[in-house]
Amino acid sequence: MSTVPRPEYPRPQFRRRDWTNLNGEWRFAFDDGDVGLAERWQDVAAGLEGPPFDRAITVPFCYQSKLSGIGETAFHDVVWYARTFEHPPGGDDGRLLLHFGAVDYRATVWVNGAFVASHEGGHTPFWADVTFALRDGENVLVVRAEDPSRDATIPRGKQYWKEESEGIFYTRTTGIWQTVWLEPVSRRRVGSLRLTPDVDRASLDAEASVEGFEPGMTLRMVVLFDGDEVLDDRVTVTGPVVRRSLPLIRAGEAPDTPHLSRWPGANLWSPEEPNLYDLRLELLDADGGALDAVESYFGVRKIEVRDGEVFLNNRPYYQRLILDQGYFPEGILTAPSDDDLRLDVELAKEMGFNGARKHQKVEDPRWLYWADTLGFLVWGEMANSYQYSDDSVRRITSEWQEAVRRDYNHPSVVAWVPMNESWGVPSLGTDPAQREHLLALYHLTRSLDGTRPVVSNDGWEHATTDLCNIHDYRDAAALARTYATPESAVSALPAGRPIYAPGHSYRGEPILLTEFGGIAFAGEEGGWGYSTVTDAGQFLDRYEAMIDALLASGPVRGFCYTQLTDIEQEVNGLLTYDRKPKASFEKIRAITTKARP
Repeated sequence: MSTVPRPEYPRPQFRRRDWTNLNGEWRFAFDDGDVGLAERWQDVAAGLEGPPFDRAITVPFCYQSKLSGIGETAFHDVVWYARTFEHPPGGDDGRLLLHFGAVDYRATVWVNGAFVASHEGGHTPFWADVTFALRDGENVLVVRAEDPSRDATIPRGKQYWKEESEGIFYTRTTGIWQTVWLEPVSRRRVGSLRLTPDVDRASLDAEASVEGFEPGMTLRMVVLFDGDEVLDDRVTVTGPVVRRSLPLIRAGEAPDTPHLSRWPGANLWSPEEPNLYDLRLELLDADGGALDAVESYFGVRKIEVRDGEVFLNNRPYYQRLILDQGYFPEGILTAPSDDDLRLDVELAKEMGFNGARKHQKVEDPRWLYWADTLGFLVWGEMANSYQYSDDSVRRITSEWQEAVRRDYNHPSVVAWVPMNESWGVPSLGTDPAQREHLLALYHLTRSLDGTRPVVSNDGWEHATTDLCNIHDYRDAAALARTYATPESAVSALPAGRPIYAPGHSYRGEPILLTEFGGIAFAGEEGGWGYSTVTDAGQFLDRYEAMIDALLASGPVRGFCYTQLTDIEQEVNGLLTYDRKPKASFEKIRAITTKARP
């Protein structure tokens, strides 16, 4: 019996114990003539043998990857998947949910020939209640994925619109690339969960939606820390949304310290102390019977911008980030295993970085789980398109909302980056509509989440923004000159672009250099970087000079080095593509963690 790939539960912050992983071998077909709909491939019989599903693929790996078993990188813009599963039709109260972690880019789903779902957006999850389509015995699940390879108005991140990778662009991902799973639930259940910690009040604001609301229901919320119960709270459910503020210190409990400076508060989350609380939700009917149980976790931390500084838990915090694009040699956007996701966080921390800017990718929630657990700051960034149009506005606006909603509860996420380097809005200097779109994305993000800073356009041409982030790949001497004062920093023209778009100007935001370095090693045929060294010794000297220049800069409040790993032809990582170090971790760490003078 073959091992199911990526067997871990895929949604770590909203867990149910009963579920079925559908990863593994599926039947597969290219549909280059786009005839599948007309020929009704969705009506395939349970046997699945022969045409049109004449290939096998290993889900959740895209057909372009080696781990899929196909490994073909030519354009195939329409692909189909099929497999069977067994699940008995539920009773009056039973439901079966079908979940997809991510399908790039448009997906249509059928069960036993009945349409059950469609979704647009290559990085965000969706689900369907497939109960009505079930039958006794084998059920047939069919997925059609469409990914227009050359369409530059789709939020595609670093996926190239040509067949061969080049420059900063890499192999595409088409179709299913995150876990697919089944989840039997009750008609009456917890639908969603939004958790907002409050450091100053030592509390948690919890908002839960209830599906199938009926009078008399109770929602039980149990909070634990290190296995010890912090509180057991029961709320009478009076509508489909339950809101509750949960204290994290027992009322009336005497402090265990004789000095006010050590007065107890909540156990705070930070990269240095990644404390996490466990949360269990139970939905009970009017008779006290259990209808649903969901397990989650949260971290109590506060991130804010004031007085030109970034504060973590009410203290100034210098961010030492690494640019992480989340590509893997054999899986492309999909990590081969959960251990690989964990390893990337561990390697970055070992080199002294306290966080990452996850670049042009809405990452697998399992990676965010490891960032939460191990203590690693994350900047959540949207994959951008490259051309501006009404469709591009609609697409990024819709998918970005889904991404923010999905990742809101992760304590590791400390900033949102909807746009990078004016990608998708290339005419900000001359087109008022594009400037309004940039501004709208900023305010939309703030409306969805007022607890984290939002970067309007990482790199340059900012509109209203909470952080002034600049990309600059020049040498250490140029960095020292340019970032000597706030005035010289915001007057820079990296890549020939002004730091602020017309109609906007610097308002005292913290200045961070969020792309720099990109140092490659000479002799890597076909590879490139922003600058080149001959060996590890020369690399360490150049890296140290750049870090010293930034640490000595009064205005600069943090940095993000390019980048964690090599990716295909871009060989400017601190690690090779297969995660081997290019220089001593100990020496890199000593440089990365230097104190500011």
